[in-house]
Parts: sequence; structure tokens; C-alpha cells
Amino acid sequence: MPDRLLTVAQVAELLGTSERFPRRLIEERRIEYVHVGRHVRIAESAVHGYLAANTVHPVVPRRQLGVAA
Repeated sequence: MPDRLLTVAQVAELLGTSERFPRRLIEERRIEYVHVGRHVRIAESAVHGYLAANTVHPVVPRRQLGVAA
């Protein structure tokens, strides 16, 4: 199945932000987008890729030697 193309408003809703944020991502070319005539669309996979690339994973502390629990 082909990737779904989302509007800026749909991307903002998916990310839980205002429309200004995805527009800034487009302007700064930090996310892939497609021109459909005069409109801009963002592939759903590009949104998920952006989220994956910007996800910060927690740091697991190394066990300290010589420290009693």
C-alpha cells in the first residue's frame, strides 16, 4: 500500500503541536516533503522517521563497583 500523504494540519495533530512547527520543519528542510501542485504534503513514513531520528533513549546507569546497595 502506498504511503499516505498528510497535510500540515494533520502532521501537527499527529505530533501534538501547532501548524507552525511542521511548517518550520519544512522551511528548515528537517523533514521530507512533497509538492503537490501548490500544496505541501508530508508522507506518514517521513513523520515516523523524524520521530525515530529524534527520539532520546534513557541512559541506563552502569553498576558502580564497590558501592553497597
